[in-house]
Amino acid sequence: MSDVDASPALQARIQAAYREAAPLCIRGGDSKTFYGRESSGDALDVSDHRGITHYEPTELVITARAGTPLRTVEQTLQEHGQMLAFEPPHFGDSATLGGTIACNLSGPRRASAGAARDFVLGCRIINGKGEILSFGGEVMKNVAGYDVSRLMCGALGTLGVLLEVSLKVLPQPEAETTLSLQVGDRQALARLHEWAQQPLPVSASCHDGSNLHVRLSGTQGAVSAARKLIGGDEMADGVRFWQRLREQQSGFFAAPQSLWRLSLASDAAPLPLEGKWLYEWGGALRWLVSTAAPASIRAAAEAAGGHAVLFRGGDHAGAVFHPLPDALMSIHKKLKQAFDPKAIFNPGRMYPEF
Repeated sequence: MSDVDASPALQARIQAAYREAAPLCIRGGDSKTFYGRESSGDALDVSDHRGITHYEPTELVITARAGTPLRTVEQTLQEHGQMLAFEPPHFGDSATLGGTIACNLSGPRRASAGAARDFVLGCRIINGKGEILSFGGEVMKNVAGYDVSRLMCGALGTLGVLLEVSLKVLPQPEAETTLSLQVGDRQALARLHEWAQQPLPVSASCHDGSNLHVRLSGTQGAVSAARKLIGGDEMADGVRFWQRLREQQSGFFAAPQSLWRLSLASDAAPLPLEGKWLYEWGGALRWLVSTAAPASIRAAAEAAGGHAVLFRGGDHAGAVFHPLPDALMSIHKKLKQAFDPKAIFNPGRMYPEF
């Protein structure tokens, strides 16, 4: 696969769509089309716009076109002992960098390292008028007002077509090991909350209903010291375990019922909802497989100070993301109007209102 700059062709296509007010459905690697509501419009394929345009390992920054395969980015970083610290899920070999940022999905390391948006330094996009705009750069800096580069994270392409993204990267840890302890959910949450208040190199956690799995990453000395403090049994296949969890390949995610993604305070008590639970991110991310009514799931999450997203399964033509308060919805609509005045990009993908 050779590097290709397809921005002129994409720009021309979007300018024509703007003139005709014709909706476009942005398509990359199609690995995450299940996420979000059903959208309409002619397909706008951005997968040919690919290639790493700048990478200097000593600067810990990589810049690549949005259609670049995610595996290409990760392999390039691995060759230099570096990584995408937010450990993004692929959900398929065709995953692209642009789709990763547009969905703002992070993997097991998110609680310790940060989310995808925390590592975005800059981006180039095409807005709904067909204009190419650049935001941010390749260095960390403070900004006033909207940080537009990060605004694109999680927008699911509703604000613009990503052309290029610059990301901060981190060195791979010197040592890593995974421990497993047999404890219940309440005890697991209590221990994770206790460990979070100590300088322990916990880089990932998962409670699967009966066992608490904890990954330690850092210097050899720090990992060894934490290993003695936490206890438990060391897992021989720890690397594979976290990879399967990241890609949702374990039996928990194979259930036929709807899969919900709940974001809560890490120390929130288990919610009174029927179904199978799996906790990540120290308890802040909770997966629920359930046949419960969507309204009851969202109400329980909201009562606990969080929100719930229908991640997979169920009626994705209906409400997928947690309803927004009127004031916040108003802000979303104004942003949509500013970036995509004729609403041609992925209409209805996030909310039916835009």
